[in-house]
Amino acid sequence: MPRRKKFTTVSIPVQLFEKIKKQIENTGFPSVSSYVGYLLREVLVEAHESGEMPFAREDAEKIRRRLRALGYLR
Repeated sequence: MPRRKKFTTVSIPVQLFEKIKKQIENTGFPSVSSYVGYLLREVLVEAHESGEMPFAREDAEKIRRRLRALGYLR
Protein backbone atom coordinates (compact mmCIF):
# COMPACT_ATOMS: atom_id res chain seq x y z
CA MET A 1 0.00 0.00 0.00
CA PRO A 2 1.51 3.40 -0.96
CA ARG A 3 2.40 5.79 1.82
CA ARG A 4 0.34 8.94 1.96
CA LYS A 5 2.18 12.23 2.16
CA LYS A 6 1.50 14.34 5.20
CA PHE A 7 0.99 18.07 4.81
CA THR A 8 0.92 21.10 7.06
CA THR A 9 -0.24 24.66 6.59
CA VAL A 10 2.04 27.64 6.06
CA SER A 11 0.48 31.07 6.15
CA ILE A 12 1.42 33.77 3.68
CA PRO A 13 -0.14 37.20 3.17
CA VAL A 14 -3.23 37.13 0.94
CA GLN A 15 -1.69 39.71 -1.39
CA LEU A 16 1.33 37.44 -1.98
CA PHE A 17 -0.96 34.44 -2.50
CA GLU A 18 -2.92 36.35 -5.14
CA LYS A 19 0.27 37.40 -6.97
CA ILE A 20 1.53 33.82 -7.03
CA LYS A 21 -1.86 32.54 -8.14
CA LYS A 22 -1.83 34.94 -11.09
CA GLN A 23 1.80 34.12 -11.94
CA ILE A 24 1.21 30.36 -12.12
CA GLU A 25 -1.79 30.55 -14.43
CA ASN A 26 -1.24 28.22 -17.41
CA THR A 27 2.03 26.86 -16.00
CA GLY A 28 0.92 23.36 -15.11
CA PHE A 29 1.07 23.95 -11.36
CA PRO A 30 -2.31 22.89 -9.97
CA SER A 31 -2.16 25.18 -6.93
CA VAL A 32 -0.23 27.87 -5.13
CA SER A 33 0.74 25.27 -2.52
CA SER A 34 2.33 23.00 -5.11
CA TYR A 35 4.27 25.92 -6.62
CA VAL A 36 5.54 27.16 -3.26
CA GLY A 37 6.52 23.60 -2.31
CA TYR A 38 8.42 23.32 -5.59
CA LEU A 39 10.28 26.58 -4.94
CA LEU A 40 11.24 25.56 -1.41
CA ARG A 41 12.54 22.19 -2.61
CA GLU A 42 14.62 23.96 -5.26
CA VAL A 43 16.16 26.29 -2.68
CA LEU A 44 16.94 23.39 -0.34
CA VAL A 45 18.47 21.27 -3.11
CA GLU A 46 20.63 24.19 -4.26
CA ALA A 47 21.79 24.84 -0.70
CA HIS A 48 22.58 21.17 -0.16
CA GLU A 49 24.49 20.83 -3.43
CA SER A 50 26.52 23.99 -2.88
CA GLY A 51 27.14 23.23 0.79
CA GLU A 52 26.10 26.76 1.59
CA MET A 53 23.03 28.47 2.89
CA PRO A 54 21.11 30.23 0.10
CA PHE A 55 21.72 33.48 1.97
CA ALA A 56 24.17 34.78 4.56
CA ARG A 57 23.67 34.11 8.27
CA GLU A 58 23.17 37.85 8.84
CA ASP A 59 20.43 37.85 6.21
CA ALA A 60 18.71 34.94 7.94
CA GLU A 61 18.69 36.86 11.22
CA LYS A 62 17.27 39.96 9.49
CA ILE A 63 14.53 37.81 8.00
CA ARG A 64 13.74 36.28 11.41
CA ARG A 65 13.52 39.75 13.02
CA ARG A 66 11.23 40.96 10.25
CA LEU A 67 8.98 37.90 10.52
CA ARG A 68 8.78 38.40 14.30
CA ALA A 69 7.84 42.05 13.80
CA LEU A 70 5.10 40.97 11.39
CA GLY A 71 3.80 38.45 13.92
CA TYR A 72 4.77 35.28 12.02
CA LEU A 73 7.36 34.15 14.59
CA ARG A 74 7.53 34.35 18.35
